[in-house]
Amino acid sequence: MPAAVLWDMDGTLIDTEPYWMSAETELVEAHGGVWTREDALGMVGSSMAVCARTLRSRGVALPDEEISGFLNARVAAGVAAGIPWQPGARELLDELVAAGVPLALVTSSFAVLAEPFARAVGVFDVVVSGDEVAHPKPHPEPYLTAAARLGVDVRDCVAVEDSRSGIASAHASGARTLAVQLIAPVEPLDGVSITGSLRAVSLDVLAGMVAGHVVDLRGEGAPVTEG
Repeated sequence: MPAAVLWDMDGTLIDTEPYWMSAETELVEAHGGVWTREDALGMVGSSMAVCARTLRSRGVALPDEEISGFLNARVAAGVAAGIPWQPGARELLDELVAAGVPLALVTSSFAVLAEPFARAVGVFDVVVSGDEVAHPKPHPEPYLTAAARLGVDVRDCVAVEDSRSGIASAHASGARTLAVQLIAPVEPLDGVSITGSLRAVSLDVLAGMVAGHVVDLRGEGAPVTEG
């Protein structure tokens, strides 16, 4: 059994990326710039500081706090209308809760978004948001912090991520890492498992990862190799 499962939020558990992309486009265009889908995909999983710096390079003449405030408000409004679960996410959380596996939310989003989501869902033992770590993803600090707060060895945990920076963060922390290939293409590192949907993932799959298996659940047959 995993000592804990450490979850990314945006794009992994909930489909908020369209909200982020829309807000980024609105902000850039309001300042006379152009923001493409490719630009938005490049921001998936990035820290707010990276996002703000990139938006300023496209003409958004605002400080970090005003940019983050605008983006967070737009995304919060979208989530308030109803939690946009990724397929299979809610069911997998329920399975883990029933098995008594501790859960942590580890997100680059600020606490203003992470905490209301965590309260609404009511299953996370720990929340680590992007504005409470000195070194956000892709640095391993967020995942190391979550494991420390849970009192478990990160190497006995599974981290679930969907972005390059998040996968790099989880992998560098020593956690067994599952990459979920959804809105943005991912290039998993050696030893990183991958799936095309959380519907293909079960507690047995996560337990196998802790035992050293590296899985690829994107196609039929779900090949499994020893890690």
